[in-house]
Amino acid sequence: MTDSEALRRAQAVRHFNRFYTRHIGALHEHLAKSAFSLTEVRVLHELSRGRPQTASVLGRSLGLDSGYLSRLLTSFERRDLITRRPSETDARQSLIALTDSGHAAYAPLDNAAIEEVSILLSGLTALSQDQLITAMKTIERLLGDKPRHELVVLRQPRPGECGWLVHRQAQWFAAQYDWDPSFEGLLARVVADYTQRNDPVREMCWVADQEGMVVGSVCIVGLSTTVAGVRLLWVEPDVQRLGIGTQLVSECVRFARRAGYTKLTLTTAASLEQPRRLCERTGFRLAGTAAERRFGKDLMIERWELGL
Repeated sequence: MTDSEALRRAQAVRHFNRFYTRHIGALHEHLAKSAFSLTEVRVLHELSRGRPQTASVLGRSLGLDSGYLSRLLTSFERRDLITRRPSETDARQSLIALTDSGHAAYAPLDNAAIEEVSILLSGLTALSQDQLITAMKTIERLLGDKPRHELVVLRQPRPGECGWLVHRQAQWFAAQYDWDPSFEGLLARVVADYTQRNDPVREMCWVADQEGMVVGSVCIVGLSTTVAGVRLLWVEPDVQRLGIGTQLVSECVRFARRAGYTKLTLTTAASLEQPRRLCERTGFRLAGTAAERRFGKDLMIERWELGL
């Protein structure tokens, strides 16, 4: 990446930060009328969510300085908003929980915040609300410290998602491997043929849904009465190695057996490590290789097969 491109991207992030900070400030104007600062409300919210926590856990989850958090908790204790009791696993730590007074103090603040966000969202259509929430979740996923291990659900694509799969995969392979537009054309033909045949008995497509975000996909299409092909196999790079690809391929195998196929095939390039690992892990065997010119590159194309 050139220095000018890096600068452009950094400026774009700063611009978004300023924009979002203004909106957050507007959403929390009610705090000026309460006895709590925004940081105090964040701590109350964290404590209201479940079991008691230690101060060190609270500080890490909220990114707060330990000294500042200690003073804040002391103030809460003096106002009968929290209780402390020794931890059973570490005598040096105290478990902190909200008192009934703490829950009573936080409840109206939480309700007011929900009402204000609801008013903000009410100015958008349902589709725009979903788009906004998905964008927020994407930011959280990409900037999170650890890979997200939330439950992944396999479901049928919703309207527009098959087209998005073409866009996303073509975009990534162009950026990562410099594949030319013919790859996008191949993806588009797979989607067009699958959706136009509309044969759920013999063919099926799944997306991997993680908290409303599409993080993977796969499609099984009939090649003959006995052979099916795996297409559109994809897992977002930042959530790979979490078992999502195995989950997708395993679903293909189960469907193919129910549909009466006797063989599954998958074609990939030798340079793509993830599909090769998935094939090996799920029992496919390498049936053949051939050097071909595809997508503007000289590739070694591999054909993998699984007997059913």
